[in-house]
Amino acid sequence: MQEKLLEKFKELFGADGEIRTYFAPGRVNMIGEHTDYNGGHVFPCALTIGTYGVVRKREDNKLRFYSMNFENLGIIESSLEDLKPDPAADWTNYPKGVIWAFGEKGMKITQGMDLLLFGNIPNGSGLSSSASVEVLTGYILKDFYGCDVTNQDIALIGQFSENQFNGVNCGIMDQFAIAMGKKGHAIFLDTATLEYEYAPIELKDAKIVISCSNKKRGLGDSKYNERRAECEKALEEIQQYAGVKSLGELTEEEFEKFKSAIKDEDRVKRARHAVYENQRTIKAVEALKNNDVELFGKLMNESHVSLRDDYEVTGIELDTLAEEAWKVDGVIGSRMTGAGFGGCSVSIVKNDAVDTFIEQVGKAYEEKIGYAADFYVVEIGDGPSRLA
Repeated sequence: MQEKLLEKFKELFGADGEIRTYFAPGRVNMIGEHTDYNGGHVFPCALTIGTYGVVRKREDNKLRFYSMNFENLGIIESSLEDLKPDPAADWTNYPKGVIWAFGEKGMKITQGMDLLLFGNIPNGSGLSSSASVEVLTGYILKDFYGCDVTNQDIALIGQFSENQFNGVNCGIMDQFAIAMGKKGHAIFLDTATLEYEYAPIELKDAKIVISCSNKKRGLGDSKYNERRAECEKALEEIQQYAGVKSLGELTEEEFEKFKSAIKDEDRVKRARHAVYENQRTIKAVEALKNNDVELFGKLMNESHVSLRDDYEVTGIELDTLAEEAWKVDGVIGSRMTGAGFGGCSVSIVKNDAVDTFIEQVGKAYEEKIGYAADFYVVEIGDGPSRLA
């Protein structure tokens, strides 16, 4: 893979100068959805699929970008003096946003770059291809440009750039999971404090299977920002009676006590999901520590139902993937993952049921939806790295 990317880079940009190759993973969230901007817990892990970048510093302030995933767009040129979002060159707004954000944080980049990207994360799948590009760019600025930042800083700068440059009010989970990934472990992260611990995912006789709905989804134009606003309003209403800073601080009992303060039934449902999903995530990590994978799977299933009925972010595609998965013997748990409205589901499937799962769920999905889903048996990988 690296050889092929290097060859393409030299063909496009020439072979002179120091050329480096980097990788940043994608991520999947095992449980804890739409909790990260509600001050709750999440439980994501980095994957071994992700984004490769081949880069060379320039002597001028020019930026030249090329993506092997969008070859029809060709080389897209910009400059360090012109760091603003460009709707016509959508994907370049992620690396440009990070370069801009480093400048906003007092680390102004004064040398341009030639950057070739290739991602083997399905585009629009909800496995955080955008956050992967952000963390990759941040890691390049740290390693090649000598910016004095930690991987945790890179995660925060990536979130800042997505919020302020790209206009998507994402939480911290995606960038954190990618920047801080650890092989064989998921990250139990308290998004309110950024306190975290690594929890080993030991699936002795099972695999993690990602089912990609192939329904494309854009975060910014989905109802993501609307859901966030509904939760913020619900929190304001609860705060008139309870001294909490976020919905993530509430237990289920406390929520039931204060929910009558919320003046709209839809907002009650949104807040209920945020509170109960946070508690589910805490219970799920405890279940893993006790080697109770069955309970973990049951909580995954409950998570999907809540995202379907209370948060209303699943849609027919993701519901079909989860509901068909639940019918297969050997499926321990299955739920939508990511923001919803398309993207993927994540399932824990016993080894001897993986082929049946892919065949059965794939057939039912295509019959109902009219086009095929894609399936990926994935492994948990490390955070960003320099490859060469």
